[in-house]
Amino acid sequence: MDLATHYATGPAEDDRLARTPHGRLEYLRTQELLRRHLRGHERVLDVGGGTGVHAAWLAAEGHPVHLVDVVPAHVDRAAAVPGVTASVGDARGLDAADASYDVVLLLGPLYHLVEAADRTRALAEARRVLRPGGLLAAAGISRYLSLLEAGAAGTLSADRADPVREVIETGAYDGHAGFVRTHWHTATELDDEVAAAGFADTTVFGVEGPAWPALDAAGIAEYPHLAESALRAARIVERDPHLIDASAHLLAFARRPA
Repeated sequence: MDLATHYATGPAEDDRLARTPHGRLEYLRTQELLRRHLRGHERVLDVGGGTGVHAAWLAAEGHPVHLVDVVPAHVDRAAAVPGVTASVGDARGLDAADASYDVVLLLGPLYHLVEAADRTRALAEARRVLRPGGLLAAAGISRYLSLLEAGAAGTLSADRADPVREVIETGAYDGHAGFVRTHWHTATELDDEVAAAGFADTTVFGVEGPAWPALDAAGIAEYPHLAESALRAARIVERDPHLIDASAHLLAFARRPA
């Protein structure tokens, strides 16, 4: 199944970050980390921004946001968000002028680009459209997500063990737990790819921290009681080299050299 078909026919993208406890944690931590790095009201290009989940709050806080996505239905939804403009496009070939944005978000494209050469192209395009000194925020899925999710849920069956090992060893996720074929990162790999694309001062954070599988195991009804503790845990080890890859998602920040 191609990417556009998956998102057009699969679960609604609008509420992806609200359906599960770890999705809610991902949303809060992504907001927290972005706010930590943003400076004033900056021009934001949200590449692969879906229906505008993050574009909506960024625009509400005064950032002019243009969203690009490969799924036309997503673009239509995002274009209706106050303060957001949107267009169909591809991270590997952006329809934007050189140095035209203060911030570029790649919160989805890198894991959907399974070939390293395509991820390199997307990062090069992000660098091209950023002004000197501009901020990149690029997300990856951790190679350990499937292991931790299935292990905590009791679904790590014998026939799933080999695909789980494969994604840990290579980053090649075959869709064994749902979702489409994707590339999953380690923190070191994400750091290396961003730096190799010519960005400076790269820093990678673990987004959800190590407690997210416990949140999902407890269920959505318990989330309000457990969320603050999970948030604290995520903050404590957000850059700990021993636990960063225990997050479900990784978020790299870097700047285009001045």
